[in-house]
Amino acid sequence: MTRRPLRLLAAILATVGVALAGACAPAPAHLAGPIAPPGLPVAPAACDTRFRIANASSVPIAQFFFSHASQPDWGPDQFRAQGLPPGRSAVFRAARAGEYDFRVVMADRRSAELRRVNVCTVLEITVTDAGMRASHVGGGAIARAPGTPPGGGVLVETPMPRGVAPAYVRRSTGTGFVVAHGAVVTNLHVVDNCGRIVVRAADGREFAPGQPVRADERRDLALLAVPGEVGPPLSFRSGPVRRGEGVVTYGFPLAGLLSSGPTLTTGEVSALTGIGDNEAQIQISAPVQPGSSGGPLLDRQGQVIGMVVAKLNAARVAARLGDIPQNVNFAIRHEEVLDFLREAGIRPAFGPPGGVRGERSAAEVGDIAHPSTVFIRCER
Repeated sequence: MTRRPLRLLAAILATVGVALAGACAPAPAHLAGPIAPPGLPVAPAACDTRFRIANASSVPIAQFFFSHASQPDWGPDQFRAQGLPPGRSAVFRAARAGEYDFRVVMADRRSAELRRVNVCTVLEITVTDAGMRASHVGGGAIARAPGTPPGGGVLVETPMPRGVAPAYVRRSTGTGFVVAHGAVVTNLHVVDNCGRIVVRAADGREFAPGQPVRADERRDLALLAVPGEVGPPLSFRSGPVRRGEGVVTYGFPLAGLLSSGPTLTTGEVSALTGIGDNEAQIQISAPVQPGSSGGPLLDRQGQVIGMVVAKLNAARVAARLGDIPQNVNFAIRHEEVLDFLREAGIRPAFGPPGGVRGERSAAEVGDIAHPSTVFIRCER
């Protein structure tokens, strides 16, 4: 199992100073560890490199990986399809002393990681419903069942410790909006490679939609099938976007830092193409931040005219050009989103052909967007 490289799109955009606006994630705990395959000799170490992985969660651990922090990949699944039920633990020995990285994949597809765990000082890795933690278990030594080969693991009937502190599930956040009954659209980079996806509706209810039912890497779009009534669908504009018209964004930028609730910003359509004359995007002056990705871009009549996707990296551009760009952000054109939805068999709603008479205030547009815009959390 190989640690996934950075997405090609993100790498390309980074070279020209563009950052995807979709995810702000707390850094994982700096803890870790691999094991020697059963039956292979273990190299001499300056410490006892045995450790226990304990399942204190409510679901089985389906897969367990660990490798020395200097290695580029995770190596094989150490449970070999056997898994680790709740209330059980397994003992392993690392091939050598040092810092290791650990990863578990749960039976419900959630996953968690610990990085740079020193196996000389940490004797137990505990998995809870909230994540993973590493701790030193008193007593110094971990008993190995008779007949277990050095470096091998064995299930043991030991009770799990109580009161384990939750921690260390890697999370990122983004935004999406309702396009049909039980259907939410967002950016692919918001939900790509998630072990678990959580969608929170405007009324606070949470849903677990599973993996995207349709994804388009070129357009950076993904469709989620939400098991329930998450909100009313937003209406799309039936006509083209014009340069200079007013726009409103609605979403969840920097969730947990700025606000746990939605944020509304206003601006204008600055250009009818994106960076490098990308005709699938438009440029907007409305401010966006990490977490805004996937949110609706609306005209001043409350109709969808795009999806927020990226912002220009002002610091990188300033370093290259000696000047700081202001309010240079990008959205996927609504025509691209509409084509994607039609290909998925979704019949989107449209506003009146001529729009509504007069412009609505930004607050009124926000009232339209609010019940249909959702917060998305990706757990890796």
